Amino acid sequence: MERFTISLDAELAKEFDALIAERGYSNRSEAVRDLLRAQLEQWRQTHDEAAHCVANLSYVYNHHERELAERLMAIQHNHHDLMVSTLHAHLDHENCIESAILRGPTVAVRRFAEALMAERGVRHGKLNLVAVDIGQRHAHGYKPRGHGHSNHHVHFKPAR
Repeated sequence: MERFTISLDAELAKEFDALIAERGYSNRSEAVRDLLRAQLEQWRQTHDEAAHCVANLSYVYNHHERELAERLMAIQHNHHDLMVSTLHAHLDHENCIESAILRGPTVAVRRFAEALMAERGVRHGKLNLVAVDIGQRHAHGYKPRGHGHSNHHVHFKPAR
């Protein structure tokens, strides 16, 4: 671990300490690390440095909107290679919120999210991307009973 020292004026230090306390950090170092990670991630995203990502796409929509649920489902099925999981919840008699966990090439994930959020009736869409490095495809030695194959998979390691 590397150390570096920064100097803050008294007012900025006071505001930073208030932020740290509100967010529940135990020390300034961890808060600074999180701020740096967030800025580096934002930089990666704006400079197209991230070839692959994991992401959360959340959006609210009116399920009474004509054929909207079917259109959303069709978009998801057409991009099954990007979809990991979805969570659906009812907000009231008309509105639902969905959260989709995605992974894959960053360009493809962005296009998918933009297409889904552009559907008539989708409101309050938000995409949160995290750059990842993809490990080698491999298998662990575990073979479930009655199955003649190993668990082949790839690891998605968040970029530092």
